[in-house]
Order: sequence, then C-alpha cells, then structure tokens
Amino acid sequence: MDDLLAHRHRTDKTTVLAQPAWMVALVCVALALLGAGAGWLVKILAEWLVGLPWAPMQGPAKLLASVPEPWLTVGLLSAGTVLGLLVGFIAQYEELSAVVSAERITLTRKGKEQEFARDRIVRAFLDGKQLVLLGDDEGELAREACDLDGRRVADALRAHGYAWVDEDPYKDDFRRWVPDAPGLPQGANALLKARARLLEKKSSTEELRELREELAGLGVVVRDEKRRQYWRLSRRRG
Repeated sequence: MDDLLAHRHRTDKTTVLAQPAWMVALVCVALALLGAGAGWLVKILAEWLVGLPWAPMQGPAKLLASVPEPWLTVGLLSAGTVLGLLVGFIAQYEELSAVVSAERITLTRKGKEQEFARDRIVRAFLDGKQLVLLGDDEGELAREACDLDGRRVADALRAHGYAWVDEDPYKDDFRRWVPDAPGLPQGANALLKARARLLEKKSSTEELRELREELAGLGVVVRDEKRRQYWRLSRRRG
C-alpha cells in the first residue's frame, strides 16, 4: 500500500505512521459491496437449488426461498454488507501503526502497544515486509509485519535521528534451523521445535511471538521465511 499517512504534530514533535483514513474507508466500502454482492448471489443460488430436487442442501435452500420478498433480498444484502464492513475493520485493527519521536518509538497492532526508548534502538530497517528494531546487544527489540510504505517509514525515522539502514547488518549470520542444531544455548532447540510445529499449522502469530521472545531471552534471534526458521546469536545470554 503506497499511500501512507505521515504527519508531523508540531506541538509534541511526533510523526504518526498509519494507513490514511480515506484508504481505510475505501477498503471497508469495497468489502461491504462485495459482501452485499455475495448476499445477492446466495439468494439466486437458493432459488436455483430449490428447482433441482437432486441438488444438496435442499433444506436450507427451501428455508431461504420461503422468506417473502422484499425481506429476503434486504436481509441478505444487509447481512453481506455488515460482514464486509466487519472484515474491513478487523483488517485495519490488525495493521501496524507507529508513533515516532526523538525520545521513543511506539508500535501498535491489535490494540497492543510496544514502546521502545530511543537509547535502546541502535538501528532500524525493513526486512522484506517486516519492520525490525535492533538493540545494543545485537538482538532484535521488535520484528513486526509492516504494510506501511517503506520509504516514508525510513524518512520518518531518519528525521527523528534514528539510524536507518537499508538491510539487516547481520543477515549473513543467520543459519537455517534444523532439529538439534549445534551451537544453540540450552533450551533453544526445544523452543525452535515448538515454533516449527506452529509454523506448519499456520498457528496464531501471538504464540509465535511469545516463543520468539523466549528465544531472545536466551540470546537467539529468529526470523521466519516460508515457514522455515533461521537463527543467529546475539551478545545477550540468558
């Protein structure tokens, strides 16, 4: 998404990075229209199935077709619209936003805030579609999926004096994880095995995040690529 709302509040000298309100509204309207269209198609499909005695789902189809007009059409269109709007608002809720100042960076996703003081952040960069903040122990303070425009994120952080780099300075240190990989601290392989199972199941990002934080406590930095894990060591040891 190329358009990014990035405005400077002169009173507190912060920059807010988030998807613009007009884009959020546009996405919600588009999904609402799609939902309404889906509701209309459900009506057509139900009427078609009723005319085919051999077709499956005759019970639900007859029930829908028995609802008198215009209530059937109005009800299905309304339900589809509400569903479309709900999907749009959920998508926006899960988007990353950031508030950047000379003193700190605050990242927000799903209503949860993470605040990082300026003196803890040594470098920042984008690793593909992920925003990464590096700490002074060579570990990662944050690694968050980011759909914000990369150039404007970089410009905002540079404007507030943060060290922005074009790529991960430790990218060559990462090694692909395999079960019982040597060189890892005690307990790290067990955590990586648990993460591997979650990645295979495409489980919630919150569970993956919790295990990432536990690994960080052991001095292990992990990143994921196509459900594979890559790791390196930081200077921190658990």
